Amino acid sequence: MDAKDFDHWVDTSLAAFEAALDDLVPANAPAGLGEAMRYAVLGGGKRLRPLLVLASCAAVGGDSFAAMRAACAVELIHAYSLVHDDMPCMDDDVMRRGKPTTHVQFGEAQAMLAGDAMQALAFEVLTPDSGIAPALQARLCALLARSAGHDGMAGGQAIDLASIGKRLDEATLRDMHRRKTGVLLQASVMMGAACGATSTQAAQALSSYGAALGLAFQVVDDILDVTQDSQVLGKTAGKDQDANKPTYVSVLGLAPARALAQELRAEAKAALAASGLADVSHLSLLADSVVERVN
Repeated sequence: MDAKDFDHWVDTSLAAFEAALDDLVPANAPAGLGEAMRYAVLGGGKRLRPLLVLASCAAVGGDSFAAMRAACAVELIHAYSLVHDDMPCMDDDVMRRGKPTTHVQFGEAQAMLAGDAMQALAFEVLTPDSGIAPALQARLCALLARSAGHDGMAGGQAIDLASIGKRLDEATLRDMHRRKTGVLLQASVMMGAACGATSTQAAQALSSYGAALGLAFQVVDDILDVTQDSQVLGKTAGKDQDANKPTYVSVLGLAPARALAQELRAEAKAALAASGLADVSHLSLLADSVVERVN
C-alpha cells in the first residue's frame, strides 16, 4: 500500500468515525454537561486509538459495526483521561488540542463531570441493545476496563504523579509509560482483533505489536515535548521538563530516546510480520506515523 492509498483510508475511516462519535455523544445532557462532553471529545486529536481499532479489525476481517463502536468507546476513555489529567489537581494545563482545556472553558466541576460521563458513556456504547453479540460486548468491555483502570492508565498516572522530582531508572520509567499510555493503545489493537476470528499466533503477534507501538508513542511524546513548540503540539511544550517529571529524554538523553523509538518501530513491524495475517499494511503504516509524527 502506498502513502496515497493509506491517506485515503485514514480520511475515509476518520470521516466515518467522526460521524459515529457525533451521533453518540449527547448534546442535550442536563445543565450544559453535553456541551462540555462534546467540547472535550469532538473535532480534535490524532485519533490514533480509533484508527488502531479499525485497522486491526480490517486485518482480521472482523465486524465493522462492532469495531466502530469500539473505536468510539476507546476515544471516549482517552478524552475523559485528558480532561482529568489537565485539571489543576493533576497536570494543571491550560491548552489541549490547540484550544483551552475543558476546565478552563467550563470550570473544574463541569470538567470533572464531563470526564465522568464520558467514561460511563464508553461502556454504554459497547453494550447496545442489538448489533453486537453479548459475548463480544463482554470481551470488549473487559479489554477496555482493564486498560483504563488501576493496572493500566489510572495506575500509570498515579505513578507519574508520585515520580515528580525523582530519578527513575529506564525499567521503572518503561513500566510507568506502559501503564499510562501503552496499555490503552495495545487494547485498541486487541479490541479491533476481538471483532473477528484470530488464531493464537495472530493474537499474540497483535498484542506484541500493540505493546511496542504503545511505548514508541510515549517515547516520541517525550521527544516532542522538548523539540517542538506549543503551537505545533497543540498543548503546552516543555511541560514535563518544567514540572521536573522523569521522561525518556531526561533518563536516556535525546539521541538514545530517538534510537529507542526506531527500535520499537522495528519491533512492532516484526510482530506484524510474524502474525500470519494476509494484510497488515494499515497497522504497519500507523507504526510509521507514530514514530514520524511532529505533534
